[in-house]
Amino acid sequence: MRVAVLKEIESGERRVAIVPETVKRLAKKGVEVSVESGAGEGSCFRDGEYEEAGATIEPSAEALLAATDVMIKIQRPTPAEILKIREGTTVISFLYPLVNVELVETLASRKITAVAVDSIPRTTLAQMMDVLSSQATIAGYYAVIMAAYALPKFFPMLMTAAGTIAPAKVLILGAGVAGLQAIATAKRLGASVEAFDTRKVVRQQVESLGARFVEVDIAEDAQTSSGYAKELSDEYKRRQMELLHRHMAKSDVCITTALIPGQRAPILITEEMVQAMRPGSVIVDLAAEQGGNCALTEPGNEVVKHGVTIIGRLNLPSRLAVHASQMYSRNMEKLLLHLMDKDGRLKINLQEEITQGCVITLGGEVVQPKVKELLSRKGEPRAS
Repeated sequence: MRVAVLKEIESGERRVAIVPETVKRLAKKGVEVSVESGAGEGSCFRDGEYEEAGATIEPSAEALLAATDVMIKIQRPTPAEILKIREGTTVISFLYPLVNVELVETLASRKITAVAVDSIPRTTLAQMMDVLSSQATIAGYYAVIMAAYALPKFFPMLMTAAGTIAPAKVLILGAGVAGLQAIATAKRLGASVEAFDTRKVVRQQVESLGARFVEVDIAEDAQTSSGYAKELSDEYKRRQMELLHRHMAKSDVCITTALIPGQRAPILITEEMVQAMRPGSVIVDLAAEQGGNCALTEPGNEVVKHGVTIIGRLNLPSRLAVHASQMYSRNMEKLLLHLMDKDGRLKINLQEEITQGCVITLGGEVVQPKVKELLSRKGEPRAS
């Protein structure tokens, strides 16, 4: 199997999909890896390191795409890139197929097999391929670093000659991978940490990291059987907003992480909640990529509203490109080996759970069940 690694062309993207250490391991499995020259520069990996690991360096993307079986990227392919991909090629990257329906249709029309790394099931078996988790770990860590930089206070409690300095109060909304990493990082920096999540099952994880678990006193849970979050009742949402308003008012920092696959991020922080915070407080919105959890977030920007700094920076994993690339690359290695047969050839078995979840198009058709259902409803007339 021939695998191509392209240089990311999206502005601000510094990661690379495969790092040299992975090239070396894939070579032992009979996988030939070709890398576009300069693909690893943003992540501090030189062409020479790839060559030493056994990869071939190609000067242009066109040369790679003309002779590859599998193309691995981070960001989804652009329309210009898709035109250069030959029929029958497999593309592995972030795709977010439920919100990029036209991209899915284009890939299918070109008879390109599309594998969406963001659609890999969140199961124990797929844990080592779970790109969303590996990149969320980085985002959660970096969110706290940004908050500490922007907050005009110390994070830890300090005993000084000028008296005792109280620790910063940090509220984490969402205790998934990013939220748990944010909790751990904030605790390491000495903050007093609270965390809220609609999934009651995460209480033990939150408390094991030394944070206080904040919950709505109502018998309703937002976790699905697949581990993702789901929508909750209007009554739950009302009581949730009242709870968050009280806790936001006494917090110095709030980090939000709540996402629902294929939908706009839920609004958890209203303008009134922002107004209730003390001047100088900080909100870091990790859901900015999907619109944001704060009503005042401006995706891609850092703004000050009502005296509160609201950070909506995008693509945080790219800011720690070395380790983000290393983690993504290890995920890709496990995914490739999962999709390969014993002879080292790509074998798509849609009866297998992981493959069924992440393979979106195959042989000119959309095959992923959720995406197929979405497309089938696309042409239905709306009720008046």
